[in-house]
Amino acid sequence: MRIATWNVNSLRQRIEHLAFWLREVSPDVVCLQETKCLDEAFPRAEIEELGYNVAIHGQKTFNGVAILSKRPFDEVNLRLPGDEADEQARYIEAVIPAERGVVRVASIYLPNGNPTPGDKYTYKLAWMDRLAAHARALLQLEEPFVLAGDYNVIPDARDARHPEAWLDDALFLPQTRQRFRTLLNLGLTEAVRATTDAGGLYSFWDYQAGAWQKNNGIRIDHLLLSPQAADRFTGYAIDKDMRAREKPSDHVPVRIDLSFA
Repeated sequence: MRIATWNVNSLRQRIEHLAFWLREVSPDVVCLQETKCLDEAFPRAEIEELGYNVAIHGQKTFNGVAILSKRPFDEVNLRLPGDEADEQARYIEAVIPAERGVVRVASIYLPNGNPTPGDKYTYKLAWMDRLAAHARALLQLEEPFVLAGDYNVIPDARDARHPEAWLDDALFLPQTRQRFRTLLNLGLTEAVRATTDAGGLYSFWDYQAGAWQKNNGIRIDHLLLSPQAADRFTGYAIDKDMRAREKPSDHVPVRIDLSFA
């Protein structure tokens, strides 16, 4: 089963890129972030024509997450537990049949948190605490699950071309990285780092200052695996070539393969 995450940075503007990539890569499950449209404006028909079921948690202009699946959903949840007053569309979770059993997949658009200090950073840290609490609860189910998305977290200096430029940024502050490690310390596996310790692996290049041309990137899109999913993990890929297309998203897809044979 191929599972991918991609912050598309406005789905309606990138629908042709998404359709091309879906045909080329043929993922079984796709977690999208920053769809930036209400549910009724989501290009459902175009995606369904490519053979995907669609689950959406939309929001006008900002945020928005979705899950696409070749197989029908057994269950869909639209909110991250822990704050009923939180109206931001940043989390969607679905249970999807696999070749044997099921896999639970979440699409996550974790808050950016800038500027710091301030309310936005306080919200980011609280959101990460809620995610950790939910991950603990999911681990009790002892089932394969994948928490995939744009985490807005640079886990380590090797995950940035110029880490010194991010020292005061919400994506790289010690409190941010500590909370990301808290997730891993629960027993989750970060897919890319389970395979390689190499630097130079990025999933985001800013639109400004020629970041793409200079390969001035950061790695902030992650797939975290439960032990049962990690046991099935066979490899990953970062589809960097999507950043070179005309009018691209500033993120590229990151994908993994799980074996349920």
